[in-house]
Amino acid sequence: MTEATRQPAMLEARGITLKFGGVTALADISVNIGQQELVALIGPNGAGKSSLLNVLSGFYRPSQGSVRFDGLDIGHLPVHRVAQTGLVRTFQGTHLLPNMSVLDNILVGRYMHMKSTLTTAFFYYPFAHREEIAQRAIAEEILGFLELEHLRHQKVGTLGYGMRKRVDLGRALAMEPRMLLLDEPMAGMNGEEKEDLARFILDIRESRQIPVVLVEHDMGVVMDIADRVVVLNFGRKIADASPVAVQQDEHVISAYLGGKA
Repeated sequence: MTEATRQPAMLEARGITLKFGGVTALADISVNIGQQELVALIGPNGAGKSSLLNVLSGFYRPSQGSVRFDGLDIGHLPVHRVAQTGLVRTFQGTHLLPNMSVLDNILVGRYMHMKSTLTTAFFYYPFAHREEIAQRAIAEEILGFLELEHLRHQKVGTLGYGMRKRVDLGRALAMEPRMLLLDEPMAGMNGEEKEDLARFILDIRESRQIPVVLVEHDMGVVMDIADRVVVLNFGRKIADASPVAVQQDEHVISAYLGGKA
């Protein structure tokens, strides 16, 4: 076991079952995420990976089971309240604002931390002015961290896909996450872009002390950066172990990695 797995769980999902009519998307899944872990969630298409992230982040309500984040029961909270607890997620698509600059897209992630109202912002009261300066400083720090400062004033819609995904990660960081749930952040990227994003994800976990749950299909990336790998197949958890152990698990080999059990 790694040091992270010996620590108390920051996120605890117990007995998660999710049904859509007669279809069971998730069946009795339990998973813990430690305070310093980088956990990869893998499985074939349709295995239930995104559905599990949707349950954890409040977008889906499970038919059965519970979700606790840092001791707080968040299973009944609306999505924005889950985000306010510090459990922040990204999606497979970027959902950015293409006609706004990179800097302004990062600032969107600061919205829930802003105190100014529409009125104070419109009249540009001193408080609103000071808050804008403070929020821009935070956004600039994130741009520097993700090496995007040279693109701060460029419209997001003019960027390549890899850079847009990096901006999407920056917007998530702007929300001040205590844990990040990343849904296929490297999908559609070339090898160099994947290496860059993998480096930033490791830096987020190590230098910012933010645990990460990562849905990813690239097994090379998963085996290189994950502390632990959780494997789903047809909505059920079939493995939860180190990358090396998962590579040697017969059920995983049969279901996902290829070969015969």
